[in-house]
This record gives sequence, C-alpha cells and structure tokens, in this order.
Amino acid sequence: MNTINQPTTQLEINTMKAAILENMHQPSILEKSYRENKAMFTQAFNNIYPEIQENPTAQIWNARLNYPQEEINWGKSSELIFVIIAAFISGLIAKIPAFTGIKMDFFLVRNISFVVFPMLIIYFSWKQKLAINTLLFPSLAILLLVFYINFLPNKGSSDSIVLACIHLPFFLWAITGYSFVGGKLHDVDKKINFLRYNGELVVMSAIIMLSGFVFSAMTIGLFSLLGISIETFYANYVAIWGISAIPIVATYLVQNNPQLVNKISPIIAKLFTPLVFLTLLIFLFTLLYTGKNLYNDRDFLLLFNALLIGVLAIIIFSVTEATKNNRSNFTLFILFGLSTLTIISNGIALSAIAFRLFEFGITANRMAVLGGNLLIFSHLILVAHALLLVIRRKAALQKVDYAIALFIPIYGIWAAIVTIIMPLLFNFK
Repeated sequence: MNTINQPTTQLEINTMKAAILENMHQPSILEKSYRENKAMFTQAFNNIYPEIQENPTAQIWNARLNYPQEEINWGKSSELIFVIIAAFISGLIAKIPAFTGIKMDFFLVRNISFVVFPMLIIYFSWKQKLAINTLLFPSLAILLLVFYINFLPNKGSSDSIVLACIHLPFFLWAITGYSFVGGKLHDVDKKINFLRYNGELVVMSAIIMLSGFVFSAMTIGLFSLLGISIETFYANYVAIWGISAIPIVATYLVQNNPQLVNKISPIIAKLFTPLVFLTLLIFLFTLLYTGKNLYNDRDFLLLFNALLIGVLAIIIFSVTEATKNNRSNFTLFILFGLSTLTIISNGIALSAIAFRLFEFGITANRMAVLGGNLLIFSHLILVAHALLLVIRRKAALQKVDYAIALFIPIYGIWAAIVTIIMPLLFNFK
C-alpha cells in the first residue's frame, strides 16, 4: 500500500509546489489553494521556502504558517505578586463574618461586591500608575460606601435598603470603569475597551470556575477514598479564597493575554445573538397570544425587567465584538433587530410600570424600576438608531461605539442615586 500511495502523495505535493511558485504574485489564488488543503499547502510551501525566502510575499506566508504558538504571558514578577496579595485580601474580606461573628446573610447581602470590585479598582489604578487626584474619587467612594451600606438600618422589609444593596454592585462597577479609563470619561475607545474587558472577564471567570469545580470534586473524592471528610475545611478555607480570587486572577490573565479569549468572545456573540433574537421574538408573540397581564402581576413584571437587563447586556457585548471585528451587515442587521425587539419589550414594561405607579402610588421599587427602564429604553433607541445608520452606510461603525459608551457614566450615576439617595428619600422604608 505504501509503494502505491507514496508517489501519488508526492505528486500532489509537487503539483502544489508548482502552483505556489507560479502564483506567488496572485494572492487570491494562493489563498484559495491554502483553504482547499491547508496541510498540503503548508508542507509544500515549507519545502520550497528556502528557494524563495527573499520574496516579500513568501516571507509573509512563512510568518503566517510558521508563527510560533504564543505562550501564556505571566507579566512582570511584581504584577504577579500584586495579584497574589490582592487575591489573598479578597479572601480575607470574604472571611470577615468568620473573624467577627457578623451574620453571614447580613454580610453577603451588603458586602459581597466589596470582595470583588475594590481589588479590581486598585489593580487598574496600580497598573496605570494613576495620579493622586485621579485616585481620590474611587478611594473616597469605596470608603464612604463601606460605612454607608453597613450602617443602614437592618430592616428586612425595607424596599429602599434592598434596592440599595442590589444597585451597589452596579455603582462599584461604574467606579471600576472610571479606574480602567484612568478618569478619562470622554475617551470613547477606553470606555468601549472597558465593556470588552467585561465580556472577556465573564468568559475567563467561567473557565476558571469550571476548572475549579472539577479540581474541587476530584480533591474531595480522593480524600473520601481514604475515609477522610474534608468538605467543611475545603469550603471554609480553600473554596472561599478560590472563588474570591477568580475576578482578580481572571482580570490579570486577560489583561496580559488578550489572545486567550479573543477567539472565544466573537464565537459566543455570533452564536447567541441570533438565538436571543429568535427567543425574544417567540416570547413576545407568546406573551400576546397567552394574554399575560403584566399590569397586575408584580413578580412577573420584575422578572421581565431582569430579563430585559440581561438582553441589554448581550446586545452591548455583541455590538462591541461586532465593531471590533468589522462584522458584516447581516450581523449588524440581527443586532438592529434584537435592539428593536428589546425596545418594544421595554415599552411594554414601561407602560405596566406607569400603570402601577398611577394606580397604586409611588414606592421605592416602582421609582427604581421606572428610572432604570427609562435609561435602558433611551439607550436602546440610541444604539438602534446608530446601527440603522451604519446599515444604511450613513455612518461609520464608530457611531455605534459612541452610542454605547455615552450611557456608561449615566448608569453609574443612576446606581449611585438608588444606592445612596433613595433609602434617605423613602425614610428607609
């Protein structure tokens, strides 16, 4: 069999060699040959490269075909040490209830975001060597928020305090964005990069968490074979520090190795955007068909609003990926369609909120939901309009970036209002 196949294979390689040499100044033909049989093209090219290595086109193809696989970049040793210390401090913050006797439920509801965001803010501030005047705002904000949120009355039935705890992570997220852009709130590119970083952080964190889950199951299983139960110890010391460290470790990895998730994020965006579009379209038709009453079903309305926030996050993630990779009109059209459907859904939600506001009066919940929905509604209209202009070739893709980046500080301001002012406005009720 080998004596029969060898000449045929060699003949094909020789034919490919001849084709490469003949079409060295025909990029499209070379690309077509490469795509038809990448392995054979690479082998044939490497065989003849010593003969044509002075040719600029050949040099480009050589770099493309034989570029060494990049290893993980661990950054400078000082940065690695910084991240290890930051991860340890995050774990210490999470362990405060164990050290102080504070009830875990009370601590988690009010302080879970302080496990994550302060270390990220410090990391970006340190990495960019921010000036003292730029550091003043995030430093004072975190310090005041720690005291404010923990000294709010312990009223489990207070809607305004619950809302403050829910919106606190969004406010801290906005402060993290401030540190990320170095206080340059008018820099559109940096704000868009911050949003892309969020998408990359979610992907990397999910990978680390899944790997950690497998490692934990394996470790506990191995010790159980010896008749030793380590579940309690593992949960109290290993797991809590590991989970607390995930955001800062994931940030460190994606900042130093953007190539790790650069190929994953576009795939996720490309797969999920059409799926979310179809799901939302079917959901709206089903909503009309079933006659579900949003106006009187408070719990369904709250869940509906939470889903709309999720869809907005997907739109922003997908749009930032599309603008980065200069996607086709089809992708932009799908994003425009998804934005339009979400605007319709948001309009329905706004009408239900307005009805409940006029029918049952003003409460902290209704005011917070109304304000948040108006922001999302306005933002989506702006994004959809920018997408439409790009599709009609009346604007560049940067127009979409501008529309998205414009609202990032506004979301932060609204989160600050709900977190700080609303409990005082409603007398902690």
